[in-house]
Amino acid sequence: MSILDTSDIRILEALQDDGRLTNQALADQAGMSTSPSWRKVRKLEEDGVIQGYRATLDRKAIGLGVLAFVRIKIDSHSEAEADQFAVELMSLDEVITCYSIAGDADFLLQVVSHDLDTYAD
Repeated sequence: MSILDTSDIRILEALQDDGRLTNQALADQAGMSTSPSWRKVRKLEEDGVIQGYRATLDRKAIGLGVLAFVRIKIDSHSEAEADQFAVELMSLDEVITCYSIAGDADFLLQVVSHDLDTYAD
């Protein structure tokens, strides 16, 4: 992958703000014409700089009123067991993100729940 130039960065900033921009609107925001803008987006996708486009959900609108960050310490620190633990955690619907961290805990989880009662369960 090559180094990003100024127009690449403008395209990426615009797409991070609104991933549904039309090619014309994106080109306008990046200060380019549509064809070069489209080619740059395709190149950024092919190079893996742009890895996808996603919808950002309002968790409260879908009934998930609680967002919590949970730190977990595990007894075993073998890489295989830690990897298996992370896989099992990510199979839980409530766990939306799992990070392996350094310090007094081993994992940091981002967890959602309908309310505090269901979180406690």
